Amino acid sequence: MEHPHRSRALRLAVAAALATLAASAGTAHAASSSAALCDGEGFQSILSPSAAAFDARAAWVDRRTLAWPGARADARTRLYHAKNAALTAPAGGKVGGADGFLPLDATAAALPERLRYLGEGPVFALREADVARIAGLHRGALLLVSEAADGTVLDATRVQVAGALDDLYAAAEAVPDLGATPRTGGTTFKLWAPTARQVAVCTYDQGTGPSRAATPLRFDPKSGVWSATLAGNLDGKYYRYAVDVHVPGAGIVRNLVTDPYSVSLATDSRRSYIADLASPRLKPAGWDSDAPPAKVAAQPDMSIYELHVRDFSIGDATVSAANRGKYTAFLESGSDGMRHLRALSQAGLTDVHLLPVYDIGSIPEKGCVTPAPAGAADSDAQQKLIGDSKLADCYNWGYDPYHYSAPEGSYSTDPADGGKRVIEFRQMVQALHRAGLRVGMDVVYNHTYTAGQDEKSVLDRVVPGYYHRLDAKGAIERSTCCENTATEHRMMGKLMVDSSVLWTQAYHIDSFRFDLMGHQPRSVMETLQRRVNAAAGRHVNLIGEGWNFGEVADGKCFVQASQLALNGSGIGTFSDRGRDAVRGGGAGDSGRDMVTRQGYVNGLVYDPNGGIQHSPADLLKAADLVRVGLAGTLRTYPLQVYTGEMRELQRIDYGGQPAGYASEPGEVVNYVENHDNQTLYDLNVLRLPASTSTADRARVQVLAAAINAFSQGVAYFHAGFDILRSKSLDRNSFESGDWFNRLDWTYRDNYFGTGLPPAADNGKDYALFRPLLANPAFKPAPADIAFTRDAFRDLLRIRASSTLFRLRTAGDVGQRLRFYNTGPAQVPTVIAGRLDGAGYQGAGFKSVLYLLNVDKAARSIDVPQETGRAWKLHPVHASPAAADRRASEARYDPATGRFTIPPRTAVVFVE
Repeated sequence: MEHPHRSRALRLAVAAALATLAASAGTAHAASSSAALCDGEGFQSILSPSAAAFDARAAWVDRRTLAWPGARADARTRLYHAKNAALTAPAGGKVGGADGFLPLDATAAALPERLRYLGEGPVFALREADVARIAGLHRGALLLVSEAADGTVLDATRVQVAGALDDLYAAAEAVPDLGATPRTGGTTFKLWAPTARQVAVCTYDQGTGPSRAATPLRFDPKSGVWSATLAGNLDGKYYRYAVDVHVPGAGIVRNLVTDPYSVSLATDSRRSYIADLASPRLKPAGWDSDAPPAKVAAQPDMSIYELHVRDFSIGDATVSAANRGKYTAFLESGSDGMRHLRALSQAGLTDVHLLPVYDIGSIPEKGCVTPAPAGAADSDAQQKLIGDSKLADCYNWGYDPYHYSAPEGSYSTDPADGGKRVIEFRQMVQALHRAGLRVGMDVVYNHTYTAGQDEKSVLDRVVPGYYHRLDAKGAIERSTCCENTATEHRMMGKLMVDSSVLWTQAYHIDSFRFDLMGHQPRSVMETLQRRVNAAAGRHVNLIGEGWNFGEVADGKCFVQASQLALNGSGIGTFSDRGRDAVRGGGAGDSGRDMVTRQGYVNGLVYDPNGGIQHSPADLLKAADLVRVGLAGTLRTYPLQVYTGEMRELQRIDYGGQPAGYASEPGEVVNYVENHDNQTLYDLNVLRLPASTSTADRARVQVLAAAINAFSQGVAYFHAGFDILRSKSLDRNSFESGDWFNRLDWTYRDNYFGTGLPPAADNGKDYALFRPLLANPAFKPAPADIAFTRDAFRDLLRIRASSTLFRLRTAGDVGQRLRFYNTGPAQVPTVIAGRLDGAGYQGAGFKSVLYLLNVDKAARSIDVPQETGRAWKLHPVHASPAAADRRASEARYDPATGRFTIPPRTAVVFVE
């Protein structure tokens, strides 16, 4: 998910639950029966209501000091406390309901950088004698009050708690076994809930039905962890926690909640599942000997296929009905989909990256529906049916994390069995490994599905106000689309790291793709890298979206894991530089911009589509940005730009940022299409002239793939890119159902023109889309799909044939890559790059020369440096089985060094 443009699934309100208060306050767990305590649902009761709600315009710096920018300099400041959360502080009146107060003294301390979002203002400190009391007072209500000498309230605010809790309970970061740990001698439960007043664990024999026991947990004042060990190995049973905790604005609340460290769940995440993930009962045959194929020696070796579990098989008639859309579809080795993946693997693909497969909050795991739309190519009937059922249907991309460390149940053949999804997930990984593909995971630690007292909130119902990033008034930031997490806080950072370690260790995940990684601190990502490497006993590849936006932008809160701040870390970020140059426009284009903002492969200047008039300089600049991507987007790589100057890539402008930002080629991920925004085929319907044949549209698709395949760094492709995938112009298909997200492994249809896409994100452009969808000339023939499929595989073979396309270091790129046909006298529609293989391990050739002609006509360039050389076509091009016969028509004249490239063709010569 690149930008915060997604709408939300419907959130269940808690107003009805808040209206029902418990008859008595503070009932002890020990005095409650198991049934009374454990057999309700979700939010149980308010034990003591809150008298008033306040913003949180102040924040704890540590256990002793706090910052309140709005404090009155001419007033006294006190921290009032109340065990039963009944504090009132009316302006002009007096504080009511308090058990007492702690005086505060102004200090000369500066506001820490991480709290600058509050605004400048004073920092206060508790008196030494009161510091020891503060941990206990965090279990009730705290209110910071500015008052006159006579006690009249001038202002009042809550205080954001993270700074205090991180300081008070720093020892929790080292606790290795949060969650449920079943062993032969007993089962231990550990929950970090430092502000809770009481915690009990409720255990159950099944995912539904009555509880078996309620057991109080003991509190450790050093770590803030509540724990208990129950007799017997409870592996295969279920549990929840009953947590009594102060919730600002609600009071003292008893929440019946699942475990943030759940490793599996009952249907629809109603209960956490107790599992020994090392138990033989949860291992498919051969699991202990499962290992990834040895295809990736260094990060630039990665070529990735981004795939959604349900998309992969839901429409595949060669998969048994019970397995369609499930993890187990990958076990059917004879299916069309698995044959497709094996063919890609044999061609050189290294990784399949799965869209979110952790527990997802927005997909019903039981009783979901699959609508069957019908209508004309430009009808809005299909999207209406999808829209009416979107909250009940079986589809979502999954950027709605509920439990980070548990497999999603809707992809299991039996979501009611917490063990089944563990086994089936492992079987899927095993099947992909056996197909020669490593397995990556798309993870979304930057936000939660919901927060507060919502039924599907977990973290906030255990430690209210801690896990999310707050603004200057104490509201949760939502720049990522949803409730942003604060991984700069110790225990949210720990949760992200621990979760990634679990997936690495327990599920043999080989690589991770981090959604909106720029919202994470670089330091936490580097800790995560060390931990997953140690867990795997090898390097685990990390890539992510390093976009710089929102409340953390430009390092406002911490050094981000973003494009410009990750250099030198070895962690890869997606590059929009080459992407935008190749396909044109930007990620957020709409309206006529989708048509007029042509890119390097779809007609910029040389094949205008009747939109705005571009200047020749626009094409030259785009060609330079394509070369930036081909050179790995490296900061210090020197390039002769279109003006004739030599510039390091970091001195080439990209929308006010340096075009080159990576220190090493493994730190950049090259792509032209992923799940976000329109597919490239759909963009090319908009950007190529309408008269462009479908055969040429297929060639344009292959040109974009070639640029990606030849670029230094990680190569990343969206599933279906190689078969001209269309989503009927949908720019945001996250909840567009199976209908708009289909894949056809029979290669007969790319599903262009299957109705107007959902109105929520596309309706404003219906007038533009209707005539395009209704025009049968835009529908590719099976022959066009087959050509793209086979030409794409040839490109993978070429990339895999030589490490020169996968150079290891910036030094290697600087030494071995040279561009021809640059500067002001260039043929702007031709790019030529030469790679020197002398003495390079795995080069396979003395030299490699790739040429890309994006023009509609054949073009020639003269390269005097290459006269008299023994260039010949790459063996893949020269093979009788080569998909693109036009590439074999490329010519080299050794007498003059002239290369002639056919129209819309990518070709590789070798020496």
